[in-house]
Amino acid sequence: MTATPVPITPELHAYLLAHSTRPDPVLSDLIEQTARLGDVARFQIAPEQGLLLTMLVQSLNARAAVEVGTFTGYSSIAIARGLAEGGSLVCCDVSEQWTAIAREAWKRAGVADRIELRLAPALDTLRALPAREYLDFAFVDADKVPYWDYYSELVVRLRPGGIVAFDNVFRHGDVVDSRRDAHADDPDVAALHEFNGRLVADPRVEVVMLPIADGLTLARKR
Repeated sequence: MTATPVPITPELHAYLLAHSTRPDPVLSDLIEQTARLGDVARFQIAPEQGLLLTMLVQSLNARAAVEVGTFTGYSSIAIARGLAEGGSLVCCDVSEQWTAIAREAWKRAGVADRIELRLAPALDTLRALPAREYLDFAFVDADKVPYWDYYSELVVRLRPGGIVAFDNVFRHGDVVDSRRDAHADDPDVAALHEFNGRLVADPRVEVVMLPIADGLTLARKR
């Protein structure tokens, strides 16, 4: 028997937020600052995702983490706050403009000393990481077409029991569009549809796709 999923209406989402821990002043200010940037503000993760990231990192007692796609810093603060004492987070991004906002937010949040920002193509940064199983946690929220490439570099560096999370795996629900040309219209949809299928078939990991925000997949290394 499969339970019928409950549609997340605007009212239910508001209820969800009202019954979750609210963002503190630093994160609230960052939400407002990012919103003023206009349409690109959609790249920021949802508050409930931030809470989940912090709890995941805490539960793993994580000391080594990587983020692919930093934007204005909300997710990196969430991850850094969950790190165990002495832990560190490597952030991969290519935008000096957006990460300048993140740097200031890291200082206000008191986590700047735990974060190393590397401004370079993410694959270059990932390939330069130590070639051993040492990562506890990784979060990928960047350009969608290279998702499998990012995963390929991360999974071999993830320690057994470590988790890598991927955002936007629903692509606004378009990954299940049955139109023949739907995926051809958007390369991100096609890439995510292929990625989702390849990931769940990878015997190296256990996978759960969660209906949070635009879809969040967690892959735990066996």
